[in-house]
Amino acid sequence: MIEVKNISKSFEDIKAIDNITAHIEEGHVFGLIGTNGAGKSTFMRMLTGVLKPDAGEILIDGEPVFDNPASKGKMFYISDNQFFFSSGTPKDMIKLYKTYYPGFDEEKCRDLLKRFDLNIDRKVNTFSKGMKKQLSVICGICAGTKYLLCDETFDGLDPVMRQAVKALFVKEIDERGLTPIIASHNLRELEDICEYVGLLHKGGILLEKDIDQMKLSIHKLQVVVKEEEMLLKLKTGLEVVTCDNRGSLYTITVRGTREQVTSFMEALDPVFYELLPLSLEEIFISETEVKGYDIKSLLD
Repeated sequence: MIEVKNISKSFEDIKAIDNITAHIEEGHVFGLIGTNGAGKSTFMRMLTGVLKPDAGEILIDGEPVFDNPASKGKMFYISDNQFFFSSGTPKDMIKLYKTYYPGFDEEKCRDLLKRFDLNIDRKVNTFSKGMKKQLSVICGICAGTKYLLCDETFDGLDPVMRQAVKALFVKEIDERGLTPIIASHNLRELEDICEYVGLLHKGGILLEKDIDQMKLSIHKLQVVVKEEEMLLKLKTGLEVVTCDNRGSLYTITVRGTREQVTSFMEALDPVFYELLPLSLEEIFISETEVKGYDIKSLLD
């Protein structure tokens, strides 16, 4: 388990991470999503022990990660901006990682390189962006670490390769309990693989929840409202997160179970209403709007 306890990090006068607490369970895919500049990459670098928090602590299986080779050895970090030696090949990457990760599986790595059609003797600087991502993922999988941290891993991959990488993750989770931690802006990519999600905004965590449970507790309500009195009842009788309208048709994001909201609406008896589930992207937008990150204000 990864335990994050009240960590903060500043760069001069910029507060990148502000008093974050989180728990990441083993053997599950944890998605880290957030607004631009929310601190996702800084958070990931602190998890791997590359950066030291200004305050708080990070424990990997009960041990601190910073300046602790044993804890760092349980991590493999795939950064958004990957670094490769200018004339290096995948074969060179294998040699390098074998020196850092004693459990690196060279045979498995060579097999996956063939499956992904990546030439082991070709210079990496001639690879496309997507090919470099594939190489990084393969090396991360074969390092044999307990935790695999991925910053924008799916960026640059075509749809077929995205599914192949996800299948690799699932296979490793089933076979050896790998824990992937994936930071991404592409919420739709995370929705079908992540079981838990942490939402970062302005350096702090707005929520950290099981995705399925989160979807069961927040809904989109579309309802025709013709009287001001009914609108007032909706806003006072339900826990409203956001509310928009086009004429008499209101689209309202509400918290509560489906049964609670349905029971309230049946009693209210409007001309028309419909209760819809929210996607992870819609939940993200709703939660950040509550905290002042209003997309509509960017378009005005």
